[in-house]
Amino acid sequence: MIADFIITFREALELALIIGIILGYLTKTKQEKYNNIVFVGLAAGIIFSLIGAVLFSFIAGGFAENEALFEGITMLIGSVLLTSMILWMIKQKNIAGEIKEKVSVEISEAKKFGLFFLVFVLVLREGIETVIFLNASFFASGSSNLIGAFAGIIGAVFLGYLLFVSSKKINIKKFFGITGILLILFAAGLTSHGIHELQEAGVVPVIINEVWNINPALNADGSFPLLHEKGLIGSIAKGLFGYNGNPSLIEVLSYLVYLVIVVVLWKKQNEKNLK
Repeated sequence: MIADFIITFREALELALIIGIILGYLTKTKQEKYNNIVFVGLAAGIIFSLIGAVLFSFIAGGFAENEALFEGITMLIGSVLLTSMILWMIKQKNIAGEIKEKVSVEISEAKKFGLFFLVFVLVLREGIETVIFLNASFFASGSSNLIGAFAGIIGAVFLGYLLFVSSKKINIKKFFGITGILLILFAAGLTSHGIHELQEAGVVPVIINEVWNINPALNADGSFPLLHEKGLIGSIAKGLFGYNGNPSLIEVLSYLVYLVIVVVLWKKQNEKNLK
């Protein structure tokens, strides 16, 4: 539930900020007549994102015989997309200015379809990414929570509304920094779990099956201990950070290598931004 909430909250907030910037620019330049085009592009993007979700489920159903392979590939794709999204956000020093410039070009050239297509693509991109992220989260944790996902969307829309119509000041850069760290840990978990699935599919060698095993036996009353993968703490850590009580050697190495690479890229990009 927590992982689903963070994913949809961040994606929806990013989208809300982008749409807010576009509408704010149109209002400031007294070109509210184009607002309807923005809303139509938004609606079209959401509809096609939902269609994409249905198609993804249909495709997933066709891989029943190679379930481990499909899930492993999906998790690795989700990890790559999450990482690229986080690093891209770090690079954006003036995302608002760039979006306004794009909108300005479309309006100045009287390209109503261009403005529609700009909004449509932005929304569709976020929607497809969310579909992949949520499915990867489902494969990693073994369960999905629509309540957490919808709560994230509602929370993001509400926060976006406050940012643009009230005097509340929220440090979005710091917020994205915190959620970025959480998503990096989540992506690291997707990477290692994706490797686990590929090992089950026979694509990646196992070498050492268990580096350690801290999945203890059941309690006397038949319940799961806290640190067990199905226990209270273990299940949350599994869904959010890819926790595995008995990982293989390749899983552990993939988790650590991923973190080292992303942290180095994160640090270098932050250093560039300070110049």
